[in-house]
Amino acid sequence: MARLAWFSPVPPVPTGVAACTADAVGALGNAHAIDVFVDEPVVRQARGTLSAHEFVWRHQQQPYDLTVYQLGNSSHHDYEWPYLFRYPGLTVLHDAHLHHARAAALLRTSRAGDYRIEFAVNHPDRSPDLAELAVAGFDNHLLYDWPMTRLVVQASRLTAVHGEPLARRLRDEIPGAEIRAIRLGQGEWLTMEAAADRGRRARERHGIPADAMVFGCYGGLSPDKRVPQVLAAFAATLPYVPNAHLMLAGAAARHYDVAADIARRGLHDRVTLTGYVSTDEAFTDAIAACDVALTLRWPTAREISGPWLRCLAAGKPSVIIDLAHLGDVPTLDPRTWQPNLPPPRSTEPPCAISIDIVDEDHSLRLAMRRLGTDAQLRASLGDAARRYWQAAHSIEAMADDYETLIADAVRRPSSNVSLPAHLRADGRATLDRLLAPFGVASPLQ
Repeated sequence: MARLAWFSPVPPVPTGVAACTADAVGALGNAHAIDVFVDEPVVRQARGTLSAHEFVWRHQQQPYDLTVYQLGNSSHHDYEWPYLFRYPGLTVLHDAHLHHARAAALLRTSRAGDYRIEFAVNHPDRSPDLAELAVAGFDNHLLYDWPMTRLVVQASRLTAVHGEPLARRLRDEIPGAEIRAIRLGQGEWLTMEAAADRGRRARERHGIPADAMVFGCYGGLSPDKRVPQVLAAFAATLPYVPNAHLMLAGAAARHYDVAADIARRGLHDRVTLTGYVSTDEAFTDAIAACDVALTLRWPTAREISGPWLRCLAAGKPSVIIDLAHLGDVPTLDPRTWQPNLPPPRSTEPPCAISIDIVDEDHSLRLAMRRLGTDAQLRASLGDAARRYWQAAHSIEAMADDYETLIADAVRRPSSNVSLPAHLRADGRATLDRLLAPFGVASPLQ
């Protein structure tokens, strides 16, 4: 049994990483002693967790065998960064691009100098002047070109990512790095009968006809989820699937008025907007209500979609973007209806349809038209989806991989990588500066 310090957001924080931590800690809790450290604002909401501020003295009293960091490209992970470099351990990258979150964390606290240093160290083969784009506010999509992960990977004892294709890619990008693949477990396995029953009740709640061919799109309703493209393809599919209906289950984005887009296209009577879905049970019900799931995302931080995994577990045929880090997923190309991994590369049947982003509009229409009219294809993809999820994305599979990684990381020494000075600082200089006006000496002297 290992004693673990686990840094991660947890429910009720509305992120896939929080849900993953809840599942992983639950699965590993009987085999290890785990303290979960969270950001201060959610301490009182998350039972059984500790404020990250308590870690240092707890670690001094009784050192942990390993620190585990669940890191993603969002502000929910900002609090983890200072600990990650001073107490390196096993870092699980839920996003292989961290630039958006790290740049925002540094620049909104007037630390442009630190940001410039980190950019240069993370991307030594790029001009350091590129950092000025973010400093000047020209960020967003541009930041996808520079992931800002090198320092995190090099400082960690061991780094894990979701999927071997991504692990291979990062090893090429960061030579000498210790990067392993881990299966991401998420979702609730549903039998066909359970899915049908929960789907029927969900349709009744949302006023969707029982005989409708329902396409579903899940999670935040932003342009990155290709919602405008989904609406356009859905409108083009209606002449071929006259009973088609579209469910958009998730919170609307502040920078995209999805309701106005629906009205502009004259689709208000064919589209259901559920709003933010607050519980896992309700989210699974919404997935069960669909016949076909559209789980698209571009650009990508090289993450695996949590809603997509939930759709697989429920046995739903799905359409995804053909992304490099999902290259080992057996899928069909709607332009040829041939598998992307023909034998002998894979003996598994296709579990989804993947579309090339450069042919998105055309391929998405082909996929939706075929899935909307071919019940046999929907059934075969749904059956394969359940089997693929069970092997690659069940909670049990994830727990098995964590056991191997934890044992390996505990044995590995801490990294000796050279870090920028601001990442090595222990906070004493800040404490001295705060105490100086009061003439109080630092207790750490």
